[in-house]
Amino acid sequence: MTTSTRTARRGRPGHDRADIIRAGVELFNEQGYDATSVSDLTGRLGLTKSALYHHVESKEQILQIALEDALGGLEKALENALQQPTAGSRLTAIIEGAVRVLTERQPQVTLLLRLRGNSEIETAALARRRRFDHTVTGLVREAQSEGIVRTDLDAGVATRLIFGMINSVVEWYRPDGPVDPELLAGEILAVALGGLQPRG
Repeated sequence: MTTSTRTARRGRPGHDRADIIRAGVELFNEQGYDATSVSDLTGRLGLTKSALYHHVESKEQILQIALEDALGGLEKALENALQQPTAGSRLTAIIEGAVRVLTERQPQVTLLLRLRGNSEIETAALARRRRFDHTVTGLVREAQSEGIVRTDLDAGVATRLIFGMINSVVEWYRPDGPVDPELLAGEILAVALGGLQPRG
């Protein structure tokens, strides 16, 4: 082997752990987690299986890391919201925070929203998401008690409607598109809370 050949191979771009996780999440979203094989991952990245396993233990670990990224972001947004002084400011903060997490971690949140609960990792993630939803429903009830949200609406239904609108953003939002994420959060907030305010 010549010196130039050794230099060329040494300098060839490789993939780090973040690249592998990003490619895994893309494939999971494109064709489904269950339908994605390790061979699909190595094919997408141009790696051998041994090179892949140097960075991650399995495709399950990729799923777990991605879901932790999504859920961790949502749970942190909720934690920050709960520190606000009033029910109205807490509800506002979680809507803004959830939109921010979705736009910043869109692939991971998309994966979370498409889970079917076919594995222990998925079941655990779905349980965490239910706890998140339950806490947000409590914030809606508090807002109702303060007269900020209509009391003729079921708090659980109102929560699902709010997050149905937020979650739908994953289907059309593009990070390089014309929609500013901060403005998007304000617009969703205006539509969500505007429609929930007491009449008259």
